[in-house]
Amino acid sequence: MNKEVIINASPVGVEIALLEDKKLVELHSEKNDARFAVGDIYLGKVKKLIPGLNAAFIDVGHEKDAFLHYTDLSPYAKSLLKFTNLAINATGSLDFSKFEVEPEIIKTGKINEVLGGKPNVLVQILKEPIAAKGPRLSCEISIPGRYVVITPFNNIVAVSKKIHSSEERKRLQKIIEAVKPKNFGVIVRTAAESKNTAELHEDLTNLVNTWNLLQENLKGAAAPAKILSEQNKTNSILRDLLNDDFNKIVVNDKSIYGETKSYLQRIAPEKADIVNHYQSPGNVFDSFGITKQVKGSFGKTVNLNSGAYIIIEHTEALHVIDVNSGYKSVGNNQEQNAMETNLEAAQEIARQLRLRDMGGIIVVDFIDMKQSDNKKQLLDKMEEFMKTDRAKHSVLPISKFGLMQITRQRMRPEVHINTQEICPSCHGTGKIASPLILEDEIEKNLKYLITHKHKGIKLVVHPIIYAYLTKGMFWNSKAAIWRKKLGDNFKIAQNSTYQFTEYHFFDKNEEEIKM
Repeated sequence: MNKEVIINASPVGVEIALLEDKKLVELHSEKNDARFAVGDIYLGKVKKLIPGLNAAFIDVGHEKDAFLHYTDLSPYAKSLLKFTNLAINATGSLDFSKFEVEPEIIKTGKINEVLGGKPNVLVQILKEPIAAKGPRLSCEISIPGRYVVITPFNNIVAVSKKIHSSEERKRLQKIIEAVKPKNFGVIVRTAAESKNTAELHEDLTNLVNTWNLLQENLKGAAAPAKILSEQNKTNSILRDLLNDDFNKIVVNDKSIYGETKSYLQRIAPEKADIVNHYQSPGNVFDSFGITKQVKGSFGKTVNLNSGAYIIIEHTEALHVIDVNSGYKSVGNNQEQNAMETNLEAAQEIARQLRLRDMGGIIVVDFIDMKQSDNKKQLLDKMEEFMKTDRAKHSVLPISKFGLMQITRQRMRPEVHINTQEICPSCHGTGKIASPLILEDEIEKNLKYLITHKHKGIKLVVHPIIYAYLTKGMFWNSKAAIWRKKLGDNFKIAQNSTYQFTEYHFFDKNEEEIKM
């Protein structure tokens, strides 16, 4: 599989498209004034404790107070509160290796036992603001790198379960335990497999330096305040996804090109050459066919290559996807046809979930199949298609009603792109002006041009209007009057790219006369 990242920078922000074998699978956008992104770390102020929910509302600077549940406090919440207070009031450098960790809080405790007194607290954005809700927060602070993730206030080393070799897992754990600083837990990511000690140590050192920067930013800080930002989305995507399959990164902005190349030289020098600066005229998304894919992928109906199609509906509580066979040719074996269509639809549905970043409960109504083996195969394939999805998800077997249920973690607002455009002729009303009225409008403008002594005028209209003006009886009467007033240099021409009621006037130099 070939992966490409195409980055389109504009004055308002950055759009990032991830292609797999030339097919759009993820679309991210980052505004220049983006705030409250997942992973950002804030100093918040406890505003209100809700014992009934066992939760608190925290002021982090958003118009809606953020939500922090007891289960997201972290076992080391008391250590975090102590550290936050020390860091804010520190006058010199704070040696984190000498920090005395407090006892863990109990899992069944109460929110007011930990946050009573409404202290300032260091929090991390767990979910971005969605609709009328403020951000969802966590006190389980973590800073991710390419190979490892550090978690302060503990000394636990954990290795990704996706690394299947027990020998490799033991090797990685032994390396990390040897180089890990005190008071830091470390999670070893899947990307660390087969990496040597130097690479792992460098990544770990960079993360510890980031933690030291956080400490410096906390000095004298007043809540609410952003303390540490997650990397820009371009670098975070590269950090999480970069592997041997990546073969091209195209950027249309010189500054982002330099930042991306520099970042790759630091984390993967062998990949630095895949970054390209797009300098051709035109939109980079148009050149790589992304704009066309967006238009074809974000509507209510998504067509499949075979002629089948899926319909995606959204409700407040869930998403519903219906699979239809369309005009797909039907053979004698109805079960086989249903299976083929469902497999094709399943692959597209897995792509749509990533592309639109759909979350919550998704109910899929596949075409009915009778054989249990086919239902099991469809389930297995759906799980396979969703393996590349970084969001936590679960796929349930097809129920007795023929429905498949999928749950998918939602951390950001769902991507909505309007693929329909307002008709330039009717402006969305569904109705256009009569040519009879149009001829009066043209004549009024011609009188204006005559009054202002314009000569050599050419009128360009849609081909149907051209035929109406030149072939009908109208031309025999009105045109004679127009030519008499404007002279023989008056011309009328047609342009098939014009909208039905669109027309323009041009002078003898072929320059448009603005009306």
